[in-house]
Amino acid sequence: MYHKKFALVSVLLLILLTNTVNSQKITLSNSAEISVLTCGTGTEIYSLFGHTAIRIKDSSHFVDQVYNYGTFDFNTPNFYLKFVKGDLQYLETSCTFEEFLQEYLYEKRSVDEQVLNLTQDNKQALFDYLNTSLQSEERFYTYKFIDKNCTTMVINTLNKIIGKPIIGVNPDSAPTNRKLLYPYFKEHFYVQLGTSIIFGSKVDLKSDQVFLPSELYNNIQNLKVGKQPICKENKKLLDFEKEDIPFSWWNNFYLFCLVFVIIIALNKPSIYNAYYMILGFLGLFFVFAGFYSLHRELVNNYNVLLFNPILFSVVYFQYKKNKKGILYSSVFCFICLFTYVILLINKPYLGLVTPIIITSGLRLAQLILKNKR
Repeated sequence: MYHKKFALVSVLLLILLTNTVNSQKITLSNSAEISVLTCGTGTEIYSLFGHTAIRIKDSSHFVDQVYNYGTFDFNTPNFYLKFVKGDLQYLETSCTFEEFLQEYLYEKRSVDEQVLNLTQDNKQALFDYLNTSLQSEERFYTYKFIDKNCTTMVINTLNKIIGKPIIGVNPDSAPTNRKLLYPYFKEHFYVQLGTSIIFGSKVDLKSDQVFLPSELYNNIQNLKVGKQPICKENKKLLDFEKEDIPFSWWNNFYLFCLVFVIIIALNKPSIYNAYYMILGFLGLFFVFAGFYSLHRELVNNYNVLLFNPILFSVVYFQYKKNKKGILYSSVFCFICLFTYVILLINKPYLGLVTPIIITSGLRLAQLILKNKR
């Protein structure tokens, strides 16, 4: 989430450049500023949520560095398997503020700055901590979609320096993680569908802490420590109107619905069986991902009630012409489907999976009525 995609060579160069600043052991002046940078969303999948970084500026010592935890190496062996498993390594890197801003200027993404109201001791401690960690194994961390990303790492770093969990604490009225995430996929139908069905019950809980850049921005904006606001000053560094994404003839809900209308209209056992096989394989993948992955977001995925591996038995018993087997397996799948609808009543993606629910339900009803005679 909100990743920055760098090649390994680029990462090493950034660390090398940072060492020049680190080696100077600078004592920050009283005019030094610590800021949280909140970057707008992009069009690439990895940039859909935006990005969070820390800026340290001290004109007296010609320091203007940006530190971020959103760097990974796309050339990592078994990159996608590691990402799914949940042991992909991300790392802290640093670059000049000018380099940072140029990237977002090129991508036409907004950048907001919130100057923090910190003591001089806290500013120095943060500066020393970030530079020290850059040169140690501490710069690496294991990425987790909600629990450990570029935003939560910034929050944890700031709270560590302040000495107590002040920044990034969720209010009691905060919505669930799923409701927070859902709107970010608005213009990407299949991504929205895919993330909705692969996430399990953890995403229906309220997060213990803020994990999205825009939520952190709002959190800092409204936060007071005693009577003192934590945000000293707001600055709009880059401002772009969000560009409309061109209509896609394939990446939309209407085409998705049309596929299921055709399946129902044709009403052919062979097509339904192929359809059930696809659902069953997806269900097996969800089960496998729940056991294999270290991402807790994939555990306890009740979407297997829709993408039900028991559908394989429905297909098998039809092939064997076993009426009793067809009836019992169809009834079981229908009960699972009904339970699934009940679970999804208050979930934001019920409308997305409705075509699948209707198609599966109609066919199961057909099989039950036909084979109970």
